[in-house]
Amino acid sequence: MYQKCDPQAQLRLFCFPYAGGGALLFRDWHAELPTSVEVYPVQLPGRGNRMRERPFTNLSGLVEAAAAELLPYFDKPFAFFGHSMGAMICFELTRLLRRINGPLPCHLFVSGSRAPQLPDPHPPSYNLPEPEFLQRLREMKGTPAAVFDNPELRQLVLPLVRADFSVCQTYVYLEEPPLDVPLTAYGGLNDKDVSIDFLELWRRQTNGPFMIRLLPGDHFFLNTASQYFFQVLSQDLTTTLRDFASRSSHSRRASARY
Repeated sequence: MYQKCDPQAQLRLFCFPYAGGGALLFRDWHAELPTSVEVYPVQLPGRGNRMRERPFTNLSGLVEAAAAELLPYFDKPFAFFGHSMGAMICFELTRLLRRINGPLPCHLFVSGSRAPQLPDPHPPSYNLPEPEFLQRLREMKGTPAAVFDNPELRQLVLPLVRADFSVCQTYVYLEEPPLDVPLTAYGGLNDKDVSIDFLELWRRQTNGPFMIRLLPGDHFFLNTASQYFFQVLSQDLTTTLRDFASRSSHSRRASARY
């Protein structure tokens, strides 16, 4: 992570990228979100300043490593945001924190992702031969054109993307009780892979408040409709802070009575 602690901030927002992405995706978010929120971009192995590290190919190992590294930063109220693969990471990270009796986020923001209990309708693609794998990336429309046009760049990027696809496509959902964490699911109105019905099923993963936010665009709406997305996320973060403060005040009053 690239972050200096802001003692004035009230909430830390840990951000997890989609497949093939890194902390750079979130480099400007601090300027777009409320000043009461610290943005913590999570840099996964195999990209950016961790380029020399081997990327994970399974979700359980990735989540365990993330928990070990991030635990020291959970010393003040925090929330998770993840898009696509990042949504799976922050969901399973929250469940792991619950299993080890660790601190839990005060809100879970999942974006561009089917509910985790739904099986992937597509056959695995992480192990396809290169021509077929490249075609799959073109269909998804999230990979810069330079990757397809530059053989050296392809050689650098494709192993990372294959590893990230493996993280997503080898994931096995295990039944656990719903989380006691408020959850908001974001989706693109034109996302062919993540329909509103698939977003709605996230409701089963929380005992707390649940909301769906639909934004213009396809799977990568957070890039193509970024201004509107930031407005919506800013509103939701402000509400999260207000609700957390209200719950904390209620808890303190209840404790004082006993």
